[in-house]
Formats: sequence, structure tokens, C-alpha cells
Amino acid sequence: MNTMLRRGWFDRILMAGLCLLALAWMGPLLWVLALSFKPNEFLLTHTDVFLAPPYTLANYLDILQTSSVFRWLGNSALVALLQTLGVLVLSSLAGYGFARCEFPGRKLLFAVVMFGLAVPAQSTFIPLHHLFSDWNLQNTHAGLILPGLAAPFGVYLMTQYFKAIPMDLEEAAMLDNASRLKTFLMVILPLSLPAQATLGIFTFLGCWNDYLWPLVIATKPEMYTLTRGLASTQTNFAQSEGLGFLMAQAVFAGLPVLMLYLFFQKHLITAVAGTGRQ
Repeated sequence: MNTMLRRGWFDRILMAGLCLLALAWMGPLLWVLALSFKPNEFLLTHTDVFLAPPYTLANYLDILQTSSVFRWLGNSALVALLQTLGVLVLSSLAGYGFARCEFPGRKLLFAVVMFGLAVPAQSTFIPLHHLFSDWNLQNTHAGLILPGLAAPFGVYLMTQYFKAIPMDLEEAAMLDNASRLKTFLMVILPLSLPAQATLGIFTFLGCWNDYLWPLVIATKPEMYTLTRGLASTQTNFAQSEGLGFLMAQAVFAGLPVLMLYLFFQKHLITAVAGTGRQ
């Protein structure tokens, strides 16, 4: 009884600690959200009283009145969706090959792919820029999408998840004269939906928030993504004279990603747990 009582108190203390950590983590987010509804003139002298009035929607109206903001939003949505789709297709095929197929040099090739996790993306910008310039892909959607299709993390995640799926299911399908491709499409792929959702969220999030590569490859305003376009509207004194507008930009750019995460969050734990079942 004493052991159970101590365990109960320990669980309560642990939960209280986790709640405090969650509040500490959410504090900056709430601060950004609150300041986005404050007049810029008010924030010139007050940045600490974020729960008290005055409030205004002017910062968000200024964003919507920017002539190209919806074009930038469309560019971001198109690039993020197509890149996410491409990563899911390529990572699933590569992961299935590494998890289920035997071929010469499989372990070495997988090690080479995993080595890509150690290479910073910024170190490849110069050769990629030269390559895409030679291919006349600068200021194109293809130029924004193609570099992100190389996803070593996606290959690793799908490989681990496919390894966790029992071989009996695949063998039963093949005994029914199903080809390997049909087995992959009809049996294995539907079972990997939690991992697909997780990889899709991470890929979409990374692409949507990407600023450096669009800064390099997109030099025309009509090809800007949302992050690149909103940054171009900021003046040199945005952080001091337009703090509310700056915070509204951050909220506006983050809302689609938040909605996507809330929709697919139930798949995250399932996928992460599935990669650990070896």
C-alpha cells in the first residue's frame, strides 16, 4: 500500500512538472500571438504588457493587403505539397527496397544514404545553385522542389518501419500469386500510413518554413514562397518600429502548419513506436 501511495504521489509530481515545462514552452508562442494584436505605436514603449489592451487587427490587415501575399501563399502550398508527395513516394520505395530486398551492396548503399544525415544542407547550396542555373531552373517551381526530394531521414524512417512489419503478411500475399509490386501497394503500404503521416508532417513543415533555399533560387517576387516574401516586406527597422506586424507575419506563416499537425497528430506516436519494434 505504501509503495502504491508513493507511486501515486510520484506520478502527480511528474505530471505537474510536465505541465510546467509545457507552459514554459508555450510562453514564447503566446507572447508572439498576443503581440501580433498590438498596435505598432503602442509596442514602441510597451513590450511586456501583452495581455492588457489595446488590441488591433491592423497588423493582419496589412499582411492581407500586400498585393502578392496570396501568390506567395500559393507558391508555398504548391512547393510544400509536391515536395512532400515526392519524398513520400521515393522514401517508401527506397525504404521497402532496403528493408525487404536483397541485392549486392545493400548495406553499403544504406550507409551512404545515412551519411547524408551528417551533411548540412547549407554546404550544398553553391553546387546546387550552379547546377540549377545551368539547367535554367532558377525562379521555377522545379528549382524550389527538387533539392528537397533527397531525404535521408525519410529513407531511414520508412526502412525501420517496414522492418517492423511481420514478414508473414507479405509471404501470405505472395502465396496468393501477388507480385512484389502488388504486395507492396496493397499490403505493406497501407500498413505504413502512420509512418507516412509522420514523414509527411516533418517534410511539409521543413519545406513550408524553409527560407535559405528560396532566398538562393528565387530572385523574382512572383516566385517567392511565403517565408521569403514576408521577409522581403520588412524594413530595416521592422524589429523596433513594426514589432506587431513582425509577430503577425510569424503567426500567419505558422497557421497552416499548425492545422496540418493537429489533423495528423494521432499518427505520430504510432509511427515512432513502430520504428522501435525490431
